[in-house]
Amino acid sequence: MKNLSRVLMILFIVFSGYQINAQTVGIKGGLNLSNMLEKDDDETFSDDYKMNPGFHIGLSVDIPFNKSLSLEPGLLLTTKGMKYEDDYLGVDISAKAILYYLELPLTIKASQDLGGGSKIFGAVGPYVGLGLSGKVKATAEYQGQEETEEEKVKWGNDEDKDDLKRLDMGLTFGAGVEISSILIGISYDLGLSNNSPYQDNGATSKNRVLKFSIGYRF
Repeated sequence: MKNLSRVLMILFIVFSGYQINAQTVGIKGGLNLSNMLEKDDDETFSDDYKMNPGFHIGLSVDIPFNKSLSLEPGLLLTTKGMKYEDDYLGVDISAKAILYYLELPLTIKASQDLGGGSKIFGAVGPYVGLGLSGKVKATAEYQGQEETEEEKVKWGNDEDKDDLKRLDMGLTFGAGVEISSILIGISYDLGLSNNSPYQDNGATSKNRVLKFSIGYRF
């Protein structure tokens, strides 16, 4: 929680110390392709996981230092998770985890003007996410008969009762193009915090998210 407090303090200083006009605020949203790294000291369980489609939507603020460098804090509602499919003795098994996070990215953005109101950019920086809700859905199908089970994700630090820690932290890397007020971008969120409450034998769970975004800057 100490790291989360530091990031929130930075965001507060940024928003308080600059005069933000309508030209610096943007909205964006788009497609998420999320996965998870899950392993312990003996095995990597996520080798057969697949990307699970989802979404992100939210606000960003562009605070320029000069013509080519700016600070971009944001606030996003974003999905994470994974998908798994297998066939075992004629039984088709599928499972997916859908996780909803409130995320605070804070990136440094470098831009290059291309002329004609267009420019390209690259961005990198930390993010902090807070797990809001989630569910795990599993389905088994055999000879036309289907059985489905669904459970809510339990958030917390208790290794016996909880599924995932609520706090997620990592780095985000992005690039894209701005054409007048339209933004088109791609980014990758690399989760660095171990979100597994159970950590015996090196048990690890980390988020991975590929994002495709489109936005509009007012």
